[in-house]
Amino acid sequence: MFIKVFVTPDAKKEKVEEKGEDLLIAVKEPAAQNRANTRVREIVAEREKVPVGKVRILTGHRARAKMISIAN
Repeated sequence: MFIKVFVTPDAKKEKVEEKGEDLLIAVKEPAAQNRANTRVREIVAEREKVPVGKVRILTGHRARAKMISIAN
């Protein structure tokens, strides 16, 4: 399964919104030291009810727009 995600790091509140098939995710963590990406993986894993290890960021490691893969 693939999900397109748009991330806002350093947000005041965490939130997840659906926009069509895409997800808009705001996280409190900064983008530095991969902390925002780690939190995005945790949020997607929790939402899809899979372990964090099954969630991979395929593209967009340094961008706000990301493509995420979820293994079965």
